[in-house]
Amino acid sequence: MYNRLNYMLVGLRPWWWHVCNVLLHAACSVLVARTCVTIARLQRPFAALAALLFAIHPIHTEAVAGVVGRADVLACIFFLSSLLVYHRPTSNKKSVCLSVVLGGLSMLAKETGVTILLLNLAIDFYRCWPFVKRSMWSLKIEKKCAGLSIRTIKVVFSLALLISMRLALLQGTWPVFSPQDNPAAFHPSFFVRLMTFCYLAAFNWWLLLCPWTLSHDWQMGSVPLITSGWDLRNLLTCAALGTLLLIFYRCFTDLEVQRHSPLLVGLLLLVVPFLPASNLLVTVGFVIAERVLYIPSVGSVIITAYGVQLMWYSKPGSKLFLVVGLVVLAASGVARTHRRNADWRDRAILLRNSCFRNTIPMAQCIVTSADVTSLPQNAKLHYNLGNFLRETEQPDSAIKHYKEALRLWPTYASAHNNIGTLVAGPENAEYHFLQAIRYNKHHVNAHYNLGKLYKKTGRTEHALKMLERCILLQPRFVQAHVELLSLKPDSEKLEILRKLVELEPNNWEHYILYGNWLKNRGLPGPASKFYLEATRVSFQLQSSQRSVRADLISFSSTALMYRALGQKSRILQLLTRWHTWRRGWPSSAAAHMYWRDWRLKMELEGRVQIYSKAVNPTKSKTCFDHKHLDVEPNRDVKVEEKVPVNKHTSVSAKDVNCECKHCVKKRNLSVPTQLKTTHNKSEIGLKDKKCEHRKESSDIIPKLGALTEHILMKTF
Repeated sequence: MYNRLNYMLVGLRPWWWHVCNVLLHAACSVLVARTCVTIARLQRPFAALAALLFAIHPIHTEAVAGVVGRADVLACIFFLSSLLVYHRPTSNKKSVCLSVVLGGLSMLAKETGVTILLLNLAIDFYRCWPFVKRSMWSLKIEKKCAGLSIRTIKVVFSLALLISMRLALLQGTWPVFSPQDNPAAFHPSFFVRLMTFCYLAAFNWWLLLCPWTLSHDWQMGSVPLITSGWDLRNLLTCAALGTLLLIFYRCFTDLEVQRHSPLLVGLLLLVVPFLPASNLLVTVGFVIAERVLYIPSVGSVIITAYGVQLMWYSKPGSKLFLVVGLVVLAASGVARTHRRNADWRDRAILLRNSCFRNTIPMAQCIVTSADVTSLPQNAKLHYNLGNFLRETEQPDSAIKHYKEALRLWPTYASAHNNIGTLVAGPENAEYHFLQAIRYNKHHVNAHYNLGKLYKKTGRTEHALKMLERCILLQPRFVQAHVELLSLKPDSEKLEILRKLVELEPNNWEHYILYGNWLKNRGLPGPASKFYLEATRVSFQLQSSQRSVRADLISFSSTALMYRALGQKSRILQLLTRWHTWRRGWPSSAAAHMYWRDWRLKMELEGRVQIYSKAVNPTKSKTCFDHKHLDVEPNRDVKVEEKVPVNKHTSVSAKDVNCECKHCVKKRNLSVPTQLKTTHNKSEIGLKDKKCEHRKESSDIIPKLGALTEHILMKTF
């Protein structure tokens, strides 16, 4: 909802989206300072230090610079707001309910936000522990313990309700991941999975302490599996686990006195929000994601600030060294954050700096041991860089990176598929498409590309098989239906056309295809309806999406079909509406006025000269025939402003003998004396017709003959 509001205000201008993310990050920093004072009970200068370290931490670059990371920032805002509301000094019964609501909003932004309810209960138990212990020894429930029990019931019930709602949104199923997303989760050995996941947790903590090696994607071999107990990386796991146990022991021994509240609050903020993303409880679709460390980093900076506070008062002589160290720490954080923000300015820079040194030009990015920097073993980074090179029309470099991705991950089906679209020769392309299907039998694009290749090489039966398999895997694949339509016989195209119109009812091309099929089947009436629907759909598109090609093709098809049916009056109506929409008048009133004005000009064109001469008529022995109304093209006609005659001049039937063979009755002829002249360079071709008697107020409507055809040919 926040992104939708952002789009309504500023559209897709990236600068304003980044400004909004920075403002949200600043709001989080303020909430961190407030949390350090009221919840962690740090002194104000050190609370400000914790907020400053949080604001400049390089690990937050992905969450603030990327639009996807806004979910983590919003989740942190609601997370800290729920924490402050639950533990505010003047708490009441409504505080718990409001805290639960804020926790639910945090969960809607990010699933890990639901852990705030567990964190609130843990801090609540910590603060009420002396009363709980006293009640346990005396077997009497004190007032504090009774309130704690009520809050616990409310929070546990709310937690169960929120988790049920979240599962309902997932329709009762867990997300499905592949080995490419999280290789360790699919390893058959339990000990390999345990050692790898424990190391990943320790490595995440190391990123909070030393965020030097950063990447936007850590999948597919970025972190090799730990398959042996003698792996040196297990030392980092043991060090992190040992430090964590020491902090827990220090907090446990301090339950009675509670002198180290910042330590416990920081530890809980570090561990509890990270548990859902640790792969220890549930399997997630990533190995390491820097943006999920946005909330746990609050606990990390609280522990750091509390350590500085202890050293500040316990060792007064080391204050100068502390100040210098803090300045160096802040400066290094600012420098690393600035450099990381520069990487996020552009997709090409982000991909290049994730794989290669900045000194290598993009067009010459070839994988060598001297050029690889942080994550040379990440196959997905090479794949993404290959996609970028393919989009920028550098196929040779793209193929090299696709092959490097296959060397690192031989079963990478998407890399095989993309190589098949770039290599020369149908045999090579067919080999890579088949390899992609071999490693991933549900790869829709590989089936589609192979079907197009078979169609291009004349293997119709194989093309039909692949395209039908593609539609079976993804029934809403529109392009596969379009390709299949060109291969099926006319008797089997009806069902495909109906499916296309059903899948994309706002695509004018599908109505044109349907109309062409009906036209070829000898059904001009139904075909004209689909052509008209294509015209209507093309008119309804926004000006930025409407193209001249859509308007012209749909309009010409409709007009030609109307002409074949002999409905020339409908062609006139369609033409006026088309002119109105092409002028960009969405108002129905303006369109109607323009249509009336244009129609009046069409009716009066070519007849002005006859009407002007009829001001002073002479007696004639013959009736007016239609051929007398013809006007030579490009003739200038002038009308006198004042004519001293009566308003109407008539010829009596008794004085005039009708010599027209086609006329059966005698008639009176009356013409208005003053008419407004209209000059138009268009020609009207009128055929000789029988003389018909017309009243003075009757309208003269020309039939469309050569005029409509001339306009259509001139338009297209």
